[in-house]
Amino acid sequence: MKNLLAITIALFAVSGFALAQDSQVETALPAYPKIRIETTAGNLVIELFTSRAPLTVQNFVQYVESGFYDGTVFHRVVAGFVAQAGGYDADYKRKTPGPTIPNESGNGLSNRRGTVAMARTGEPHSADSQFYINLTDNTALDPRPTRWGYTVFGRVIEGMEVIDEIGYRTTGAGPTPELSKDVPKEPIVIRSMTLVSTENEAPVSDAEAPVTEADSDAEADAGTDADADADAQ
Repeated sequence: MKNLLAITIALFAVSGFALAQDSQVETALPAYPKIRIETTAGNLVIELFTSRAPLTVQNFVQYVESGFYDGTVFHRVVAGFVAQAGGYDADYKRKTPGPTIPNESGNGLSNRRGTVAMARTGEPHSADSQFYINLTDNTALDPRPTRWGYTVFGRVIEGMEVIDEIGYRTTGAGPTPELSKDVPKEPIVIRSMTLVSTENEAPVSDAEAPVTEADSDAEADAGTDADADADAQ
């Protein structure tokens, strides 16, 4: 009996320690952390929404702080759609990402112009390191009652003109078969990504507009191939 009691106490102690660690992870990031992105096309700052997409933001910041994104490129740019990065180095060799993360697209954030979202394959919980910035309102990428969407977790708050200019770059086939189109002819390299805000500041503006029912209905009638177009390559 004494041994059983000792084991039980030990288990409670371990569980308490694990919960404490989880709590520290959840509170480690502020509500609206900001990331400075320096590229060969210019610089920008993005603001992240921790409360709306906690797992996605934690995952993204871990990549940033580990230096994973430094030296990567915007490997896919589709005018009037998205600029995608986070998966290939400057030689267009695919980087090895960490584990995939759960889909948090049902967080009420919409794929509006200037928002930042996770790229993925056709499998809803397949996002890892690749992300994209919306060049226009792409509400067809938002979730619907019958399918998952693409998780929005931040927005550009400085340097949107840089992203717009990237969106007009000449593109074509890349150097590898898997990058068969939409690759900028002149490489756009991410020199560095840095977490520049660790305080619990208020958001720069009221950017967390929820997806409205009207938006979803309008896009449901469009019948576009936007879902496949946003897949990670």
